[in-house]
Amino acid sequence: MYVLTVDQRGSTRHGDRVPQVLALIGEVTRGRDGVVRVFGRTVGDEIQGVLDDAALVVDVVLELLRDEGWSVGLGVGAVDEPLPAESREASGDAFVRARAAVERAKTRPKGSSVAVEGGTARAEEVEALLRLLGAIRSKRTSAGWEITDTLASLLAEGRSAAQKDAAAALGISEQAVSQRVRTALWHEEQAVLPVVVRLLAALDDGTTEGAG
Repeated sequence: MYVLTVDQRGSTRHGDRVPQVLALIGEVTRGRDGVVRVFGRTVGDEIQGVLDDAALVVDVVLELLRDEGWSVGLGVGAVDEPLPAESREASGDAFVRARAAVERAKTRPKGSSVAVEGGTARAEEVEALLRLLGAIRSKRTSAGWEITDTLASLLAEGRSAAQKDAAAALGISEQAVSQRVRTALWHEEQAVLPVVVRLLAALDDGTTEGAG
């Protein structure tokens, strides 16, 4: 099981942004399986949710890192059953690890402020890849995000992420698309994503087996 504990960065300067981030996560998770307990406020400007799908976890984490206003702690492991209706009332290894992870994440720079605790060395591998993806994304320009968001939308619609389709959607040349894609490291990101999802799924399998 995956527990995400997420704490706002710089809340004294920016005010309470919990409603906005809950809406953001709602958009990412809408219509997808894998949400065990919906995200909700735990205390102050901290939120928490429980998921059981590695791909969904990665998508949520990367959206939170893109926002750059959150420290993200991911705990992987067993949870005490039955789970209560709200995650803040739950317990288990995954919750303890998420708490430790978010405290470590607070020491990281924005854009890569994520930490993973899972009881094995594989957690360090997942954390390293998530931080790498976050760092890559933090360097993107608005033009880079425009092209990568367009390509992602094409894929989500079941269409190919052909550069000619992206060019038509944005009203720019295929050459301009190609340049933006290279600068944004889109292909490199797409190559890493399935790797981190696979490692995260294996980490969950390992911690569950270990708990049994």
